[in-house]
Amino acid sequence: MNQYIWQHKNWPRLTWDSERLIVPLGECRLRQGRLFSKVAGLGFNLDPQAQAEILVEETLKTSAIEGELLDARSVRSSVARRLGLPSAGMPVDRRIDDLVAVLLDATLNFDQPLTRDRLWGWQAALFPSGYSGMHRIKVGGWREGAEPRQVISGPVGREKIHFQAPPADRLDQEMKRLLSWWDESNGKVEGIIRAAVAHFWFVTIHPFDDGNGRIARALTDLALAQDDKQRVRYYSLSAQIMAEREGYYDILERSQRGKCDITGWLEWFLACFARALERSDEILNGVFSKSAFWRLHAQDSLTERQKKVINRLLDEGPGGFEGGLTTQKYASMSHCSRATAFRELDQLSQLGILTRMGQGRAVKYELKLGEKAR
Repeated sequence: MNQYIWQHKNWPRLTWDSERLIVPLGECRLRQGRLFSKVAGLGFNLDPQAQAEILVEETLKTSAIEGELLDARSVRSSVARRLGLPSAGMPVDRRIDDLVAVLLDATLNFDQPLTRDRLWGWQAALFPSGYSGMHRIKVGGWREGAEPRQVISGPVGREKIHFQAPPADRLDQEMKRLLSWWDESNGKVEGIIRAAVAHFWFVTIHPFDDGNGRIARALTDLALAQDDKQRVRYYSLSAQIMAEREGYYDILERSQRGKCDITGWLEWFLACFARALERSDEILNGVFSKSAFWRLHAQDSLTERQKKVINRLLDEGPGGFEGGLTTQKYASMSHCSRATAFRELDQLSQLGILTRMGQGRAVKYELKLGEKAR
C-alpha cells in the first residue's frame, strides 16, 4: 500500500478542485490589490528602507521556522549593507549575509531562469562551512546515500516519522520534472496557486541534505514575484507561516500522505497568504515611519555611531529602552567615551532628532518622531 504521495502512480500529476478555491483565491487578490494601492498611494514603491524592513522580517522568520534564531541586529546590518543603506556597523555574519543574498536573488532577479545550478547555489549559500550544526552535509548538490530521508520528531527510541522523501537515486528525474513544470506553468497556472504548488512539490521531493524549507520559501517568493512583477515584498509570508507553524506542518504531513489531489494544501496556503497580506499593515506601519524618519533627516550630517543608536531606537519602538536612552547607554552601544556620547547626544537634540528630558543625572533622551524641529 502506498504511504506517501510520491509513491502513487499519478505522481507528480497534482490536481485540485478549482471550485473550492474560487472564494479564497478571490479574497487573496482583493487584499493584494488593496495592499499595492496603499503602497502606491503613500509613494513607497521600491522604497529601499521599506524593502529592508520586510527583508529583515523574512530573513528572521524563515530561519525561525527551522528552529534557528538569528541575531536581529546582524540581520539588519547585513540587509542594510546589501541594499546600500546606513548600517548598524555590526560585523558581517557570513551565514546571515548569504541567506539575505538568496532572498534578494529570489525577488530582485525573478525574471532569471530557475535552473538546477541556481538552486544548488542557493543551498550552498545557506551552509558556507559545509556543516549543518555539528554535521557535515552535501552542499551545492542533491543529497546522496541509500538511507531513507525522513522527517521525524520525538525523543530517541520513540521517534514519530512524519514523512519519508523519495530516495536519492530518483532526485535528478524528480527535479527535472519540477523545473520543466516551472517553466511551462509560468503564465498558464494562476500565479498564487503556482507558488503554492511549487512550494509543496519541492518540499515533498526534499532534494537537499538540509535547507529544504528555506529554499522552498525562497522559491515561493520567486513565484509570487513572477506573478505580481514586484521586486519588493510588502508582506512576509514566512512570518505568517512561522505564526502558524503547527498548522503548516500538519497540513503538509496530511497532504504528503494523501493522493495527488492537493486541494486541502492549497486552501490552507491561500488562507495563510491572505492573513499575511492582512498582517502587512502592522509591518508597513513600522516600515513607513522608519523610512519617513530617515527621509526627514536625510540632510543631517551624522556619525556612524549616531546612525547606529538611532536605528536601535527605531527598531525598539516607543518605550523600547527601559529607563530611556542615557549618556551611559549611548557610550556603551556605540563604544565611545562618555564625553563623546554627551557631545553627540547634544547634537542630536539640537537637530530635533532627540528630545532631552530631566535634569542632572536623571537626564534621558527620547526619539522625536513627526515634523522636524526648526
